[in-house]
Amino acid sequence: MKISMQLRYDGDIVRAARDVTALERAGLDLIWVPEAYGFDAPSFMGAIAARTSRVEIGSGILSVYTRTPALLAMTAAGVDALSGGRAHLGLGASGPQVVEGMHGVPYRSPVDRTRETIEVMRAFWRRAEPVSYDGSTVRLPLPADTPGATGLGTPMRLLTPPARPEVPVWVAALGPRNVRMTAKTADGWLPMFFVPEWCDRVWGEDLRAGAAAREPGRAPLMISAGGLLAIGDDAARHRERARDRLALFIGGMGAPGRNFYYDLVCRYGFGREAETVQSLFLRGERRTAAAAVPDALLEATTLCGPESYVKDRIAAYREAGVTHLEVAPVPGEGETEADLVARVKELCG
Repeated sequence: MKISMQLRYDGDIVRAARDVTALERAGLDLIWVPEAYGFDAPSFMGAIAARTSRVEIGSGILSVYTRTPALLAMTAAGVDALSGGRAHLGLGASGPQVVEGMHGVPYRSPVDRTRETIEVMRAFWRRAEPVSYDGSTVRLPLPADTPGATGLGTPMRLLTPPARPEVPVWVAALGPRNVRMTAKTADGWLPMFFVPEWCDRVWGEDLRAGAAAREPGRAPLMISAGGLLAIGDDAARHRERARDRLALFIGGMGAPGRNFYYDLVCRYGFGREAETVQSLFLRGERRTAAAAVPDALLEATTLCGPESYVKDRIAAYREAGVTHLEVAPVPGEGETEADLVARVKELCG
């Protein structure tokens, strides 16, 4: 099992990017660079590539609505070339509040948009021929009868041969249709708030259906999942740090009725609690909303406790098919994030 980690963006992200060199020396395998609605991820991916030599660098995530499939293909190929073949492309649909509110793009057919984006990117990376594509959300070249079109569009292909035939594509997916599409089409899956013991009950049917339809010869689906990490006899107390984040996603990362994290927590069996958290959060009572996050959910989505406990949690993730244990380290006294990465790397064997 490899170790992955998300670059911290809730503080000095420039300093965090510089600190990846220490994490690389400690054995970190993959660093995910977030974008959300802050700084763009590719700029930081390039900066990290220039400072490192081994760690793999992934976007975690880029929205399929913020760039055309061709630009996504170009960006991934560029970072891959700059890093010597270490890039991973994490994609997601985001949500209507961000896509329509910040980018001014209609939030339409997110699963189809993601699938078609992946297909078009792979066609560009192959460079076998100029790319034409007739999908429901992506059409290349732009049809001449499109309002405002000149009708002069022509099929094209990447000017520069990519460093690799493909860049691994990961998809952040939680809903049934999206998870099924991911298992069928993508190279990796990024499930937020993943609980290994509940995975089969919530996603098992869709994962199996997608895998059964997977392209022959494509490697098995990679999975990057985990949570807040603290190791020590009194480390369980650190899981309290995850309360605010859970409350934010359950309560505020999406409008009522269009919040994928809220829906996931309901599928986990915490429907009444999710409703309470969302209601409190949307009323501005954030501290009370965080306190309402169920203790069982808090523990299930973190890895905080004595070494033997953490080893058991790692075994559960491995049993559930996780290939990359994604950690958010909380160092103990006299310990750095890099120290904790090295320690969990050793526990993973």
